[in-house]
Amino acid sequence: MKFNLSEIQEIIEERRTIKPEQFSDRKVHKEIIEKMLNAAKWAPTHRLTQPWRFTVFTNDGLRKLGELHANLYKELADEDSFSDRKYQTLLHRPQMSSACIAIALKRDEQERVPFNEELASVAIAVQNMSLVATAYGIGTYWATGGKVYSPEMKVALGYDENDSVLGLLYVGYPEREWPRKTPRKPIEYFTTWVDSED
Repeated sequence: MKFNLSEIQEIIEERRTIKPEQFSDRKVHKEIIEKMLNAAKWAPTHRLTQPWRFTVFTNDGLRKLGELHANLYKELADEDSFSDRKYQTLLHRPQMSSACIAIALKRDEQERVPFNEELASVAIAVQNMSLVATAYGIGTYWATGGKVYSPEMKVALGYDENDSVLGLLYVGYPEREWPRKTPRKPIEYFTTWVDSED
């Protein structure tokens, strides 16, 4: 066997969603975030369009991101649905993290590849980042709430009309013990085998 399969399987099974509220003050070094980004680029990509784009917020950039997102929410929410609690969460959550990575899909200008394939490539890139983080004992949280999907967020991050912002990936060391595994169904529940000579 070329690689240690048991270690690879363990990393996959240990990946967890850990929210910024569960992060410690310990900082994730830039070199580790760069390793995560380097893992992202090895996701499958039809026609090598490499549609993933990442904006990494650290240090004072986290405060700026929080203000941007919270203010977009305040501007775009109607009076009846506005929640001060949500506003405060959007404002402060980035600063609870070592880094926050805005995830985007940069559409191929010739649109040679269906959108769904580009979307899948970006999602796999994010999974690659999350697996590298897990190997370092770092938690990640892919958030899509607030005004992440709004055209205004897309403009604020410098993307074009055909591009898509797909979420914010919060990164940090967990404050407490690594969360336990959540139950998953056996493969028989979601797999159909077709093996017939007919």
